[in-house]
Amino acid sequence: MQLRKENILVVDDDVNILELLQRHLQSWNYHVFKAISVKEAVTILRDTKIDLLITDLKMPEVDGFELIKFVSEHYPKLPKLVVTGYPSVQGSLAAIKSGVVDYLTKPFTKDELKSALDKSLITSEEKLQRIDTPSIAQNKAYGEIIGNSEKINEVIQLIERVKDNKATVFIKGESGTGKELVARAIHYQGKFSRAPFIAVNCGGIPENLLEAELFGYLKGAFTGAETNREGFFQAANGGTIFLDEIGNASLTVQSRLLRVLQEKEVVRVGSTKAEKVDVRIIAATNSDLREMIQKQTFREDLFYRLTVVEINVAPLRERKDDITLLVDKFIFKYGVEYKDRFLKITPEALGVLSRYNWPGNIRELENIIQRAVIMCDKVIDVEHFPDHLKHEITFSTDELVPLRVVEKQYIEKVLRATGNNKTKAAEILQIDRKTIRQKISE
Repeated sequence: MQLRKENILVVDDDVNILELLQRHLQSWNYHVFKAISVKEAVTILRDTKIDLLITDLKMPEVDGFELIKFVSEHYPKLPKLVVTGYPSVQGSLAAIKSGVVDYLTKPFTKDELKSALDKSLITSEEKLQRIDTPSIAQNKAYGEIIGNSEKINEVIQLIERVKDNKATVFIKGESGTGKELVARAIHYQGKFSRAPFIAVNCGGIPENLLEAELFGYLKGAFTGAETNREGFFQAANGGTIFLDEIGNASLTVQSRLLRVLQEKEVVRVGSTKAEKVDVRIIAATNSDLREMIQKQTFREDLFYRLTVVEINVAPLRERKDDITLLVDKFIFKYGVEYKDRFLKITPEALGVLSRYNWPGNIRELENIIQRAVIMCDKVIDVEHFPDHLKHEITFSTDELVPLRVVEKQYIEKVLRATGNNKTKAAEILQIDRKTIRQKISE
């Protein structure tokens, strides 16, 4: 029998069902990943390319319906097969039928499982064949990229252009905008998704070690080289290598990267023998490489080799329409991870997030939500945000907000300016101390 390569994630709080499904699936040569909770399932989905989800519906804390909702929004191409021991919930499947290929009622036979499995995978393949260029209006997620904005739509259209070939891609964007997510989408949404994807942070490896880490080395090539070792390029052979912060690479490393692009071969440190590699290079930076070229710290010939296709990832302040979707994603992720429940956020808190300019981009937003999930009980409100976020809110001329929001923030500003001196603050605000105490209490 030909070895199948599909990865199947099975989610059920019943260990016996998990083991039964695992035995059946492995007998058909599928790769099986098991999770006894939605929390574990989300972690696996985040770190592994899954081809089919099999999930129970009735589970403690976060149930299967929430998992299906999450997968439908963030992994819209992933087929879903429901296994349930409660026939009464079948009526509820109508609400999610568009996202579920089939369902089985416990107990089921091995043949019934095989039939449902084949239907799910075949339907998935047919669906993928019918998909042309994705529409962000219909799909909120593309791989791990979340958004409805025009800026994200432009990025995804470019990814669709390059995902099935090995053209060199250059991704430019501020820190925290999600450049690695774009690189992963190029790799995992295309036909080379089964090949390796190796991510290298060129700014996180000491300059004297980067060359050896990228290209490998021979025993004795330098102090500490006790064995022969392959580099990241050899490990990525047949797939993709993502070189983040490429502007941190030394001129020596840049010269060797140019050779890889021109000759499709690498030479290990301490060797003179060239090794052929078939690797797609995706590079990224938040630096201005054109300015570095002028300063002669980046090779111009390498720049043009790297920028065959250029993708610009917009900062979050230019795609604020995506904030609500990103907030939903992070609330679900950390709500499951830290609270074992699905949390909510107040309109006031969401308004604060929408008005903030996000100098740290998506990474900052994720950190803020992660903190808020830890600080809240069931509902995230403004009080769960750090002070700098609450205090640095500005309103554009076309924004209409409740008067109490403006009043609250101005009173807080005056109190900070007076060192929390209520008497002085009351004088500035032209109200009495009783009124200011009342407003502070409110």
